[in-house]
Amino acid sequence: MGIVELVWPVFFPLLGAIIALMHIRWKKMERAEAVGTFLMWQLAIGFGLSYLYAATGHLFFADKVAESIGWPAGSPFQREVGMWDGAMGICGLLCLKFREDFWTAVIIGFGIFSISAGLGHVYELVAHADFSPNNAGAVMYIDLFYPLILAALLIWYRRERAAAKEA
Repeated sequence: MGIVELVWPVFFPLLGAIIALMHIRWKKMERAEAVGTFLMWQLAIGFGLSYLYAATGHLFFADKVAESIGWPAGSPFQREVGMWDGAMGICGLLCLKFREDFWTAVIIGFGIFSISAGLGHVYELVAHADFSPNNAGAVMYIDLFYPLILAALLIWYRRERAAAKEA
């Protein structure tokens, strides 16, 4: 397994953070606007592009991805996961256009799937000693914790925005 396959789960969130910080600095944003901009880029790049990349793997390189997860080659679940990843990736990109409540819906849907998938990785690790790189590696941690980070950013953004309206 190459370096790209190992680091992609953290590459897109880091890229989203870099783009967001450049955007915030360039526009000289503060507080609510800065938090909202950071969240928007995390949803679009950190989540959206990441899931489109994952969809590409599950749909077009299914056997290679299956091996990296510890799944048997030819699994029909690859198509289903790939289509879900593609749909959610598009929702992530749409966060550039649609805001506020759309972000909430995307984070909830993503969170339910992702945390459930992360728990599935933990189960496979414990029950079947599946230490495959994309089962027990960075993917597992991103699945478990990235939705919580996005939810925390959303809550922080809404609080900052409410405080700005009161001021």
